[in-house]
Amino acid sequence: MTQQAPSVTAYPVDPLGSPMWEAHARTLFEDHPVRFEPALKLSMPQIAEDQHRFPVALDARGLGEVKRMVIFADLNPIPLAADYRPLAAAPYLAIRIKLDQRTPVRGAAQLADGSWLVSGAWVDAAGGGCSAPPVSRVRGDWAQHLGEIHGGAWPGDAGATRLRFVIRHPMDTGFVANIPTYNIETLSISSADKVLGTMEIWAAMSEDPAFTLMPMAATGATLSIAAHDTNGRDYTASVTAPAS
Repeated sequence: MTQQAPSVTAYPVDPLGSPMWEAHARTLFEDHPVRFEPALKLSMPQIAEDQHRFPVALDARGLGEVKRMVIFADLNPIPLAADYRPLAAAPYLAIRIKLDQRTPVRGAAQLADGSWLVSGAWVDAAGGGCSAPPVSRVRGDWAQHLGEIHGGAWPGDAGATRLRFVIRHPMDTGFVANIPTYNIETLSISSADKVLGTMEIWAAMSEDPAFTLMPMAATGATLSIAAHDTNGRDYTASVTAPAS
């Protein structure tokens, strides 16, 4: 009996010419259709002034129903920073990541039919964003502020609330001598026992990670933020949705 070789998905040619494109595509997108889509808005500087806190915003509004959103840097030792599911939220995600060298930084959004839209660009970075100790560990005050959540909510578009917050956490990558990996690994936003969005997080996200999300919430609703880290600690906070 002759066995047939398993099918291999043919991903589109990478316009950025990254040596890691196909490897990341196989891991993240599997056998789903993939296309590069300029209408998927990825906003970020072309040069990383601070490779420890590089801002990236991914906006998939207007592209149909979105199930997942991911942000990753091809040549980082930890490529993936965030995997977000906007369950009852506008498909918008803004975070800050670490960059270890010059690399393509990409955002991708999965539509309801399973297909993926991808956008990205090369970013120049001095390097070392993943291998330098967090500032809070150098100061020695990280434990006193661990898990503090600061932020607020403002009116957004089309019934969404613009939710911005920071969680105090060292987000250790494990690449600094004598400091093991230690990072927030999950995040959820909920209101009245309804989950509005969930996120898986990796140590590629910056120290004291900052988030901007757009959950759908009625005026006066309580938005609950819940995070969990790799040491089993839970962190919570709540914000009131403003009037539109």
